[in-house]
Amino acid sequence: MTQEIEICEQRFTLHPSGSLFWGEKSILMISDVHLGKISHFRKFGAAVPQQAINANFNMMDAVSAYFNPERIIFLGDLFHSHLNYEWRHFEDWTSRTTAKITLINGNHDVISDSKYEGLGIEVFDEHIIDDFLLTHHPEMREGFFNFCGHIHPSVKISGIGKQTLRLPCFFKKLDQMILPAFGEFTGTYTLKPKKKDEIFALADGVVIKI
Repeated sequence: MTQEIEICEQRFTLHPSGSLFWGEKSILMISDVHLGKISHFRKFGAAVPQQAINANFNMMDAVSAYFNPERIIFLGDLFHSHLNYEWRHFEDWTSRTTAKITLINGNHDVISDSKYEGLGIEVFDEHIIDDFLLTHHPEMREGFFNFCGHIHPSVKISGIGKQTLRLPCFFKKLDQMILPAFGEFTGTYTLKPKKKDEIFALADGVVIKI
């Protein structure tokens, strides 16, 4: 189940995958996929099943089919590190994807821009569309609403019996929204919301406003 919100008189849909769809522009935003991380773990002996590699690509296929966007913008850390086995999966995925693809460079994006450009992907350090500033690291800039990633935000929820639960979330401030990490095996960082912050947690295929 998704959640609909309005920001700067524009409609956005929050998806349980952690992706965000901008209705008026037909843009799908995805942050922190960290492709190649599973292969990296396997290379150094971690017992991660081979089929786990397909999980990120299957989810990208699913969310693309759900929204049918004209454009997909990755808000940084698309790949975890240097080229490895998963690049071939990514080449295959891009060949099947009809949407225009854009990458906003993140701190893990060390693969040469020319490799992405060879697949028809445009690469930026930041990108401005109307009143919206798209970056990897959170950035506050006067006059713009910032969409970003990097933090892998989660929120801590406490129950009556002192039990606690940490859930990945969309973390919205007055002029900024931090997207949750899209990728498998990425981990999270717990943020403590302030009074005016809005939290949209992801749990069991549902986006829940906390």
